[in-house]
Amino acid sequence: MTLEGVAQAPPTPTEGAAAASSAATPSIATPSIATPSITTSSAAASPIATSPAAAPPGDLEPPRYLGSRRRRPAVSTAVRVAVPLLLVAAWWYGTGSGAIPPDVLAGPGAVLGALGELVATGQLGDYLLASARRAGLGVLAGGGIGLLLGVVAGLSALGEELIDPTMQMKRAVPFLALVPLFISWFGVEETFKVVLIAVAAAGPMYAYSYLGVRGVDRKTVEAARGFGLTGPRLVLGVIIPTALPNILMALRICLSVSLTGLIAAEQIGATEGIGYLVTLAQQYYRSDYMVLCVLIYAVLGLLIDLAIRGVERVAMPWRGHVAAR
Repeated sequence: MTLEGVAQAPPTPTEGAAAASSAATPSIATPSIATPSITTSSAAASPIATSPAAAPPGDLEPPRYLGSRRRRPAVSTAVRVAVPLLLVAAWWYGTGSGAIPPDVLAGPGAVLGALGELVATGQLGDYLLASARRAGLGVLAGGGIGLLLGVVAGLSALGEELIDPTMQMKRAVPFLALVPLFISWFGVEETFKVVLIAVAAAGPMYAYSYLGVRGVDRKTVEAARGFGLTGPRLVLGVIIPTALPNILMALRICLSVSLTGLIAAEQIGATEGIGYLVTLAQQYYRSDYMVLCVLIYAVLGLLIDLAIRGVERVAMPWRGHVAAR
């Protein structure tokens, strides 16, 4: 091979290997062709070094806790009673310092004295039992009718067309406007009081039950029908449990509204009850008894809310994991 041939074309791998194997054979000196050397680091050449999975265990970030963290019972109770205790303290200070006259708002001492009088005479227990009986019967009748109408209107288009317009008109009419009409129909005895409370409780129960049934996922109903559930079994086994949050909310509102209807009912032709006690306090200008009746209604509302919360925890245990803490 001539020098010109070497300069024009680089040696082939075969020729390079032959030249290296024959060291004793004289060869023509040829200029070396410089080839760039590629240097790669061991870290770049090894994909394991740059993989996140190969990081040391100490550098891993622990996962976030996705569950619900419940407060301790003592802390939760303290938070719940903080605002009521502040209101009682402000009430005590305002009446004790003379900033609030006694004829405007009785002090805690006078209210406790009125409570002691009712307990000593035994009237407090009788009045509470009479009011509880009227409210219970009214909510049971009105809530049951409202629940039945709400389920029927939510399940059937024909039921909605027949029931919903009348119930919407009834909701627009204040139930206190029906007092004179009910007195002319039922008199001023117990029937009038129970019917008034029932009418007051039927509206919220119907509205929330109707929305709860309409909010049931259609796929859930179709899956239940695929397993053979139809008719009452479908309603009681799938639709009512799914709409249970709305129904319990309706029950809470019904019980609160029943207290309003109870006051209005017991102020007419009643001889016992908390509403009757309010009427007596108004007639004799006893602000201590007036404040006591307000506190009794507040305690009753708190007990009602606690009772419904207990029912929710038993009937819907999964609801406790939804609330953000």
